[in-house]
Amino acid sequence: MTQLNELTIAAARDMLQKGEVTSAELTEACLEAIEAAGALNAFVHKTPEIARKRAQAADARIKSGDAPAMCGIPVGIKDLFCTKGVPSQAASNILRNFRPEYESTVSQQLMDAGAVMLGKLNMDEFAMGSSNETSCYGNAVNPWRRGNDDAQLTPGGSSGGSASAVAADLCLAATGTDTGGSIRQPAAFTGITGIKPTYGRCSRWGIVAFASSLDQAGPMTKDVRDAAIMLGAMCGHDPKDSTSADIPVPDFEAALTGDIRGKKIGIPREYRMDGMPDEIEALWAKGTEMMRDAGAEIVDISLPHTKYALPAYYVVAPAEASSNLARYDGVRYGHRAKLAQGDGITEMYEKTRAEGFGHEVQRRVMIGTYVLSAGFYDAYYNRARKVRALIKKDFEDVFADGIDAILTPATPSAAFGLGEMADADPIAMYLNDVFTVTVNLAGLPGISVPAGLDRQGLPLGLQLIGRPWEEGDLLNHAYVLERAAGFVSKPAKWW
Repeated sequence: MTQLNELTIAAARDMLQKGEVTSAELTEACLEAIEAAGALNAFVHKTPEIARKRAQAADARIKSGDAPAMCGIPVGIKDLFCTKGVPSQAASNILRNFRPEYESTVSQQLMDAGAVMLGKLNMDEFAMGSSNETSCYGNAVNPWRRGNDDAQLTPGGSSGGSASAVAADLCLAATGTDTGGSIRQPAAFTGITGIKPTYGRCSRWGIVAFASSLDQAGPMTKDVRDAAIMLGAMCGHDPKDSTSADIPVPDFEAALTGDIRGKKIGIPREYRMDGMPDEIEALWAKGTEMMRDAGAEIVDISLPHTKYALPAYYVVAPAEASSNLARYDGVRYGHRAKLAQGDGITEMYEKTRAEGFGHEVQRRVMIGTYVLSAGFYDAYYNRARKVRALIKKDFEDVFADGIDAILTPATPSAAFGLGEMADADPIAMYLNDVFTVTVNLAGLPGISVPAGLDRQGLPLGLQLIGRPWEEGDLLNHAYVLERAAGFVSKPAKWW
């Protein structure tokens, strides 16, 4: 029999509404699973008291007959989301002991829908990383293993704790954020579903900023239907966020018809990278056949500026990060370094930031400050902005030609071992984002769906990219791919 913590959102919702289970029971099952999974280091701030209180309230609401789909569903919240009275430190020492007096819009909307917060989830510091190895809490660990190998694997980043927790059934779903692939890459590495909605679909208010023109929140779930249900609760216009779009939120679950006959699926030739593993190539070809068998028309397309996406992203994102992270100065909140006699404000800034920020954050702040400096602004930042506009136009041209969705690999490999890339050239780590950054640069919705296992038994994902604001259509394409792939594998429990 399925354990309660192993249920999907949809199954749990139906059982809750029929009175077959209570939110309190679901919550206890998840809290027990969390306590038993310390080896994964996924939950870094546990909130059992809050969870039990909200579960009780959800049960009362369900009994009264006034319960939205997420009511009573236990979820994890990425540490990047500010949660009132609960530590929210973006996995950084500079925000140690920071407890906000306010709630992020997304976590508030989930709370208003009756969702139960189990605690805060591990992540890369300030969401900067692709392996969850830059966290002040230590590495999050992937519940999957390579064959009989005991080596610990990365769950991906930056939403590594969210991915690990969902894959290991510690919660029914989790929030993530995606600046260059931080929902989709960890979802692919852990065999779950992750969607990054159109930029502006979810409010960024109360989410610690990394790169403001790229960041977007989204759900990480066990399947596509769950992603549709949770996304509906997270979206909506927010006057507190000037980039939040005032566009009605459709019923995403209702869009899952499973019918894509006559739809055009684009296969971009530029995503066939040199040195791409055979297994990724084969999975992509298999996914293409699945879509064709479902009645879609497969069209070869060109996105000519793709090869410039990674360098443009690693100019734009650090530039915005250096600007956003300037506020962590030891004055207003968070960590302040101990000062020596005679130290002035400059020394305080220097010592505080040197102690509070990890190496990857320091690296990106320095890159960002450099590309924004007077002598290099035009050579780097302005040029990257122009490239970004060209990448966006590539997608616009393809969609104008009638393409409904674009199918690509989600990652260039399966999950790698923790520490395997840590000492390598940081560029090797940045290459993990090669298939995902274009979506953020163009502000488009993208989803990663688990589609198979590699020869070592690790999950591999495929990515679908959709038209702006058409998440419902994108989710339906993903639903078709999910059903055709029939991925039901789970990690063998070792933790």
